[in-house]
Amino acid sequence: MSEPMTTQVGGDHYTKMAIQPIEFSMANKLNACQHTIIKYVVRKKGDRDKRLEDLDKAIHTLQIYRALIVRGEAE
Repeated sequence: MSEPMTTQVGGDHYTKMAIQPIEFSMANKLNACQHTIIKYVVRKKGDRDKRLEDLDKAIHTLQIYRALIVRGEAE
C-alpha cells in the first residue's frame, strides 16, 4: 500500500504542492469551511473556466461560512 499523501484519485494537482491543503488545514486546526475555501483557492486544475469555477466555489463557501458566523453557528 502506498503512502496516502503521495497519491491522489482524479489527478495530481494536490500531490504536486509543497504541502497539501489537507495537511495545512489539519496542522492549523481549520474547520470544514476554512479548509474548503483554501482547497478551492490553491487548486490549479483545468482550463481558465474550471479555475474560475473553483474561485466561485470558494466565494460561495465563504458566503456560507459568513452566514454561519452571523447565525452564531460558527466561530
